[in-house]
This record gives sequence, structure tokens and C-alpha cells, in this order.
Amino acid sequence: MSLRIYNTLTRALEDFSPLEPGHVRMYVCGMTIYDLCHIGHARMMMAFDVVQRWLKARGLRVTYVRNITDIDDKIIKRALERGITIRQLTDEMIAAMHADIGALGIEPPSVEPRATEYVPQMLSLIGRLEEKGLAYRAGSGDVNYAVRKFAGYGKLSGKSLDELRAGERVAVLDGKEDPLDFVLWKAAKAEEPPEAKWESPFGAGRPGWHIECSAMSCATLGESFDIHGGGADLQFPHHENEIAQSEGANGQPLARFWMHNGFVRVDNEKMSKSLGNFFTIRDVLAKYDAETVRFFIVRAHYRSPLNYSDAHLDDARQALKRLYTALDLVPPAPLAAIDWTDPYAARFQAAMDEDFGTPEAMAVLFDLASEVNKTRSPQSSGLLRALGACLGILQGEPKAFLRAGATALDESEIAAQIAARAAAKAAKNYAEADRIRQELLARGIVLKDSAAGTTWEAAQ
Repeated sequence: MSLRIYNTLTRALEDFSPLEPGHVRMYVCGMTIYDLCHIGHARMMMAFDVVQRWLKARGLRVTYVRNITDIDDKIIKRALERGITIRQLTDEMIAAMHADIGALGIEPPSVEPRATEYVPQMLSLIGRLEEKGLAYRAGSGDVNYAVRKFAGYGKLSGKSLDELRAGERVAVLDGKEDPLDFVLWKAAKAEEPPEAKWESPFGAGRPGWHIECSAMSCATLGESFDIHGGGADLQFPHHENEIAQSEGANGQPLARFWMHNGFVRVDNEKMSKSLGNFFTIRDVLAKYDAETVRFFIVRAHYRSPLNYSDAHLDDARQALKRLYTALDLVPPAPLAAIDWTDPYAARFQAAMDEDFGTPEAMAVLFDLASEVNKTRSPQSSGLLRALGACLGILQGEPKAFLRAGATALDESEIAAQIAARAAAKAAKNYAEADRIRQELLARGIVLKDSAAGTTWEAAQ
């Protein structure tokens, strides 16, 4: 394969081939599920949706695991605030997440483990760490990881322990031997509900966040796998801590490639719930169609920042209309398979094989759309649709997309107006023809004249 992936661990583009020939095993840190997902979460899930789509397009089998964190301080707090059980809250939010990301065409992972289903594996992992002297029991009842006893700590973030210590902002809890140490098992608190407590050799309590992903990834994919992904904010401390736990217990690399997607930004600040500058997926889908949102996210490279604004989404809608206009003009011929020796397909493949270069791949789609407009080739139109499928776009009915949102008139009324305009032009009454065009435009209808006749689409 010619695929190269940027590996956060080595800070370099590296040739990719899976540990098991023909089979890629990939783990991505999913949602802590206490509220609706925002567009920043969608960006993360979209990035790895495109990764797994492209790996499959390259003929590889993919086992894609994306977990759900369904036990956490924020989850417990929200459930208590709402007066419902933790399970009621997490079931509700998981259903909402599936609905929202499903609308965006994000395919479900092969496996979607819930943290609460893997507590025995977490306890086993903590036990191995304690046996190896990498974990210790604190007076508070917590079990902590002894960071300075793991020689490789800091290799993912690229910082020394002293640098990490200088930047440490988390308050030192009673019982920690070092401020950098982190909790593996949290001792139960009296005020927490019974469903937030598990019996264990370390006493009643619940797992820390970091140990959850170590246990779930190794249980579902093995102790070493190909790709571990997530948002850039997880690089430290979450992913650094996963490496320390998993490699400390198992003595082998957790993942060969570490991938991190860039942030969504609003007014040059990271979109986040803590800053209050976030837009839920539902907020955005109430204003823009799902494919436009997907196109907006995918056309940016997954590692680059993505600037969110209505203007950028409006631009994405207009750009996507250009591609659908070509498909509408020339109905696509069905393709049995993509011919990767075709010049356009070869350029697309080269772009995607260079660290999933979607901006360059999108440029190929626009060049191909221009070719369709010029040659009227059904085969080129079919290739445009097939390459779009690799990114999860251009699979809708072109007229339906182009006319979406034009609800002021029904199609028979629009057809009657187009016929009246044609009659006015035939009678050389160009003022009347222009009046009809302008009236339709005012009602959200754009007329398109061509040698084949007049068609219409929505103005937005």
C-alpha cells in the first residue's frame, strides 16, 4: 500500500500497513455521554468515519471500536440533577447521539463498548499494575498510577516529566505520591448513588476515566493494535495515561499509530461546553441540511482547525450544489467498481493516501464535475458519485438536494411559471420573462437555462 498516516507518537508521516495483513484494528475514544453532542464531537466522529471508509475503499477489513463512557463525575452529577438513574440518562443520551450522528451519515462502529460493561477487565488491569509496582493504594481508598515508575511517560505529548510537572494544574489530592499521578480506581463516596459503585479487591468504588479506554481497547482489539484516535485535546493526559497503563501492564506497544483530529473553533477559540460557545448537532441541523454539514466538515483536513460560522456553511452549501448540478445534468452510469487507473480516480487516491487528504480529494471532485459538465459523460458522472461515496457525500437524488428548502411553491406552480416565461420569451416580451424570473427568485427559486431547457433549484 502507498498509504501514509501522520503518527502523533513520532510526529512524522509514516507508511501504513496493518499488523495483521488485510485487517485494520482501530480504536477511537468516543463520547462521555451526559448531554447532546455538539459540532466539535461531530468533527471527531466524522474524521474517523472518513478514515474507516477510506481503509475499506482500499480493500482492507476494518474492525472499528468507538467506546462510550457511561460512568463519570459529570454523568453522576447530571443524573442527580435531573432526578433520574444514571442508566436512564445514558440510554437517553446514547439514543440522541445515534440519531444525530446517523443524520450526518456517520456509520456505526464495528463495536461500541460501554465502560460499565468492562469493569471486570478494568479491575484485572489495575491488579496487574499493582503487581508490577506501577499502582499504589492511597489512604483515601483510591488506587493511583505511579507515573514516575513508567519510563516512557511523556513520549506521546513530547514533554519530560519535569515539563509536565511545571504545567500541572490539577490540585493534588490527598494520598497522591506525586502531582502527576492519576487515579485508576476511585473510592466510593457516601453521597453517590449505589449504581455508581462496584465491589472490588480495592474496596467499593468505580473506575477512573483513563483505565476505561485501556481495558476496552485491549479487550476488543488485543493488547497491540493498528490505530488509536481521538480529538487533539485527548493527547495529554488521556492518551498519555492510556499508554502508561496498557504498556505498563502488558509490556508491548498499545497502538502503532496515534491519530488526533483538530479542534472546531468559533471566533478563534476552541468550541467547548466549558466556554459556552458550542452548537449542538441538532442546533446546526435545524438550520442546515445534513449533507451540507458533512461536506463542511470533510472538506477540511482532519488535523487542521475547523472554523465554524454560518458563512462557511453557506459556502459549503453552494459548493456542494455545484457537484450535484453536474450529477443532475448527466445521470450517473452505475459503476461495478472504481477504476483506480482513471486519471481522476488516481489523483483522488493519491490525495487520500497522503494522510487522508480530503481537501485535495475534494478538488478532484470539482475538476471531475467540470469534466462532466463539458463532456456529458455518464461514466464520468458515475465516477463522481462513486468517489463521493468514499467521503460519504453525493449519494442523494440530485434534484431533491438542489430543490430542498424551496417550499414557497409546489412543483406544478413552478412548472407553470417556467412555461409562462418561455411563452413570454417566444413572444419577445423579455420584460415579462425577466419579471417571472425575479418573482421566482424572490420566492427562493433560481431558474437555470440551458440548451436542454429550463430547470430550477432552491436559491439557498
